Amino acid sequence: MGICKMDEFKRLYVCMCQERGSEPQESVLGQLKEINKSAKRGHLDLSTKSISQDSCQVLGILLQNDVTFTQVLLSDCMISEDGLKALLQGLHSNSVIKHLDLKGNNLRAEGSEALGKFLRHTASLTSLTLEWNNLGTWENGFSFFSDGLASNQTLKKLDLRNNQINHKGAEELSMALKHNSTLQELDLRWNNIGLLGGRAIQSCFESNKTLVKLELSGNNISSDVLKAIELSIKHNQERQFLKKGNISQRQMLTKEVQNLKQEKSRQFINMMETIDKQREEMNSINRSAALQAGRLQEALDERKSVVNSSTAKLQLMDAALALSHQKEQDLGELLRSLKQEDSSMREKHAKELIKAKEQFGEHEAKCRRDLAAANEKILHYRSKVDELERKCKMQQDLVFELKQELTNTYSELKLRAVQAEESFEAEKKRYRQYRDDSTILHQKEVDNMARHLEDTERVAQESVQRLEATKLGLEEELSRLKIMLANQYAQAEEEVQKVRSFAQLKEQNCAVLQDKLRTLTQSRDQAQNQILQQNQVIAELQTKNNQLSLEIEVIKRRIDGLQQELGTKEEEKVSALTKARVEFHEQIGHLEAQLSTQEGLREKISTLERQQKVQSYQHREILLDKESEISILMEKLRLKDAEILRIREEEAHRACLLQNAIHSYISSSPLGSTTDKK
Repeated sequence: MGICKMDEFKRLYVCMCQERGSEPQESVLGQLKEINKSAKRGHLDLSTKSISQDSCQVLGILLQNDVTFTQVLLSDCMISEDGLKALLQGLHSNSVIKHLDLKGNNLRAEGSEALGKFLRHTASLTSLTLEWNNLGTWENGFSFFSDGLASNQTLKKLDLRNNQINHKGAEELSMALKHNSTLQELDLRWNNIGLLGGRAIQSCFESNKTLVKLELSGNNISSDVLKAIELSIKHNQERQFLKKGNISQRQMLTKEVQNLKQEKSRQFINMMETIDKQREEMNSINRSAALQAGRLQEALDERKSVVNSSTAKLQLMDAALALSHQKEQDLGELLRSLKQEDSSMREKHAKELIKAKEQFGEHEAKCRRDLAAANEKILHYRSKVDELERKCKMQQDLVFELKQELTNTYSELKLRAVQAEESFEAEKKRYRQYRDDSTILHQKEVDNMARHLEDTERVAQESVQRLEATKLGLEEELSRLKIMLANQYAQAEEEVQKVRSFAQLKEQNCAVLQDKLRTLTQSRDQAQNQILQQNQVIAELQTKNNQLSLEIEVIKRRIDGLQQELGTKEEEKVSALTKARVEFHEQIGHLEAQLSTQEGLREKISTLERQQKVQSYQHREILLDKESEISILMEKLRLKDAEILRIREEEAHRACLLQNAIHSYISSSPLGSTTDKK
């Protein structure tokens, strides 16, 4: 695939050169063939090849949208400034090239302006080599270059060796470095910066905190300015190291926060699933309640039809009295069954409501436990921060102890040096008389020095052990301190070796007192240097302790930010809980409304029962009235029958009497006698 791209690039180069009416350069074509054969296909290496202006224009056009090359090497190509402008104009829109080498092309004012414009617009270049040019000769052009460097946001390495940069150019560079926040390495060797330029560059470190490597040899800069610049570079390096550590810690904290977020989201999803299950259960309960309400409505309709039929049949009470009693018994049984179903439904709904309330209470307790666990984690982080502060205080106390020991050793060395000088004067006067005594005294001094060295070695070992013990506790958070403690331990061992070698030299040269004085003066100078080194180490430890305290403050602020995020998450969770509670209460309200409707139905049933009872009572009263009327009528009938019987008896008696009277009349009359004769 890479070979096809290289062939296409070469073909396009030849075609565009022919379209512009110029011949493609054989050197460029040959170099492209070599690049196609070599393993480094991502490097466009045209170094030491003379490139014309037309070739620069064509290459600039081809590199506008090219994604094959990541490095463009054009050192010692004798590129004209117009050709450089065309090439850099094409590289403005390229987003792949990381390294550009323009070494030894004699670039001047126009080239500086083109480079400044290129640096202002490029979004991918990280390394730029401009060695052996003349960019600093023209101040206006170099100011354009500095402005472009100030606005650049991607360049990390810049090589400006041998560019005739004077102190004004150094001031321009300093102003650019004050505004640049990405450049990490800058090479300014073999220029003409001078003392003023060095001070100007030193001033840029007040605002520049990213430059970690700066080469300034061969610029006639004083040693104190160079030391100050080196100190600033060291501070920037330490700051970058701490920044990387902070970034790693931040990544760890973000991972923990993401884990917490995932746990909270899982818990929230589980809660929503339980709520959905409860909703489904409530929907099923509602459906079952609706079905039961429909059944009850059907039963009520049936009862209404039965009541209507009973009222119709009551009008025909004489004919259907027995049937009405039977239906009344059936209705009573139906009412009892409906009452039993109603009581069972009430118990079931009450149990389901109690169960839903228990589930909601369990869920709420679970959410509270999660909140308590999150609060415990926050307290754990706070205790961790307090422990780090306590360890920093312990380190400060250890530094103070080391300072005290150093002052004590320094004072002892001074006293011993004075005593040695006095003994040297005394021994010089009485050399021949007290040679044996001097050797004895010398041996005692050597023993004292050996014991003192052993004591200091033991103290250093104890301090190293303490430092190792603290190192084990701060292995993750204070890795930088671990390295410094190991260096301090190595320095202490080197000091012990130096003192031992000094003692051996003193034992070897004990015969000659002049050599003794010289070795003592050397040991004093070494002790002073060691004390200065220890003071520097203490100062570095103090600065590191300050940096650690700053890191602890940053961690505290991060913990506060995490607490705020947790607070927001808790608020979101509380809002979700309140929303779930509201929905749950709404569902309970719906259930209660359904229960109220069921209670309304029950009330209707009770009213119907009361109406039925009233109607039955009225029916009974009517029946009793009818029975009383029937009994009265029967009594009247009985009286009428008795009266009719009495009348019949009277009529019969009257008829008998009349008949007797008629017989007696007939028998007494003459008509009756003739009739008798006949």
